[in-house]
Amino acid sequence: MRIEALASGTAGVHTPSMTLKSAALLALMGTGLLTIVVGVAFIVSLAGFLHGVVPVVSLVASLIRLFATLSLAVFFWVFQKEQS
Repeated sequence: MRIEALASGTAGVHTPSMTLKSAALLALMGTGLLTIVVGVAFIVSLAGFLHGVVPVVSLVASLIRLFATLSLAVFFWVFQKEQS
């Protein structure tokens, strides 16, 4: 069985419409959705902690995840704004 190389002889044709600005926008939208999901999970963990059901370690881990996704969202927002 012989497998030919993918896209042999076609340099840079895979995504001709994907520019750096559109890729940054796509990454920003995906990170924004992820930030919303992680934010809701943090609120649920916070409510559980306040009711005494969730330990503080779980709340801290959820806070770290929220900070990481917010940092990525800000990075992609600034990166997308700087592309012209």
